[in-house]
Amino acid sequence: THRLVSADVQFKDLGLVIIDEEQRFGVEHKEFLKRIRATVDVLTLTATPIPRTLHMALLGIRDISSLTTPPQDRLAIRTEILPYDERRIREAVLFELNRGGQVYFVHNRVYNIESIATRIRLLVPEARVAVGHGQMEEGQLEKTMLRFLAKETDVLVCTTIIESGLDIPNVNTMIINQADIFGLADLHQLRGRVGRYKRQAFCYLLLPPDRELVPQAKKRLKAIEEFSELGAGFKIAMRDLEIRGVGNLLGREQHGHIAAIGYDLYCRLLEKAVKKTKKQPIVEPLETHVDLGLDTWIPEDYIPDLRTRVEVYRRLTGCRAEDALDDAQKEVLDRFGPLPAPVEGFIRTMRVKLRAARWDLASVSPGKEGMIAKYRDRKKAEELRKRDPEAIRIMDAETILFVGRDVADLLQPPAPARK
Repeated sequence: THRLVSADVQFKDLGLVIIDEEQRFGVEHKEFLKRIRATVDVLTLTATPIPRTLHMALLGIRDISSLTTPPQDRLAIRTEILPYDERRIREAVLFELNRGGQVYFVHNRVYNIESIATRIRLLVPEARVAVGHGQMEEGQLEKTMLRFLAKETDVLVCTTIIESGLDIPNVNTMIINQADIFGLADLHQLRGRVGRYKRQAFCYLLLPPDRELVPQAKKRLKAIEEFSELGAGFKIAMRDLEIRGVGNLLGREQHGHIAAIGYDLYCRLLEKAVKKTKKQPIVEPLETHVDLGLDTWIPEDYIPDLRTRVEVYRRLTGCRAEDALDDAQKEVLDRFGPLPAPVEGFIRTMRVKLRAARWDLASVSPGKEGMIAKYRDRKKAEELRKRDPEAIRIMDAETILFVGRDVADLLQPPAPARK
């Protein structure tokens, strides 16, 4: 536990620190462990890394590995967001009880958790209801949990004390009250307490009917509902990074947005600094400029919120491969509906840019007879021309002319070599 970072604890020969549930540790605790010995290796484990840690990994400051393969026969947890509705609560509890299962009802307010439990008993008199929270006496809490584990109670009304460490295969319905007050990582960790076996699990996120949701809460809830497939922890962490910001890599803040110089410039500067520290060569990427003569922008009436428009713009321009661009296009279509012409033009331009970069083209733009491209590598230009000598013509030492066919089709990436 955190006891290891106390001043009176001395290590004889510390070489490896493994931090499980990394999101529960503060920056100072983790840095203290690393300072104990200059050569200490640190392995952190978490389903949902905090924005600061994830960002450091994405920039190359830390190595990262992702395990996305679920255990055999596991099913994705069905997640539903709905206003507080006692009829739905009763239906959900009875459904689980009728198939021999148990239920977590999460209410993260100790002062009125007993009244919530009483309400559940009145709603579902058929259920045996128990209460568990961190302020109970240790022996009492242990007895409550052991009785629940032994299936002597059906519904456990509890706080986030169950968030980690519990593995009870018979509990396959979770109801989270006032879900808007929870962080994205908390919601994902809580949801992971059900669906621990091959039975279909359900997670209901209840919202108070008399309280307006703040924009960040709406984003969190949409993300937890959207990313419900198995192994979605990394995607949730990425969305958490987008919502909360990357934090301060040199200070204590584990989230927060960089306002002074802008996120993209900050990332480029930091990446250069990391490579310089590691004595790695700093190579400026060769840009490929593409102009297809299309409208390429995101209309305000399609995505009214400015911040969201910027997020979508960064999502699309940040794609480094076509499959990533396809995923981003599907996400935009799913979130905002059919693509207007300027957005289609934007995505088409990005697709041509990715393909042109594969052929080492410096630019693609309209000409009098067709599309004109400037190439850097003569060998690749000759290879490209062989695909269709009539439609792809090398004009001089730096220019290619595309005529008669769609430039996106002509720039299809080379087929992988057969083994």
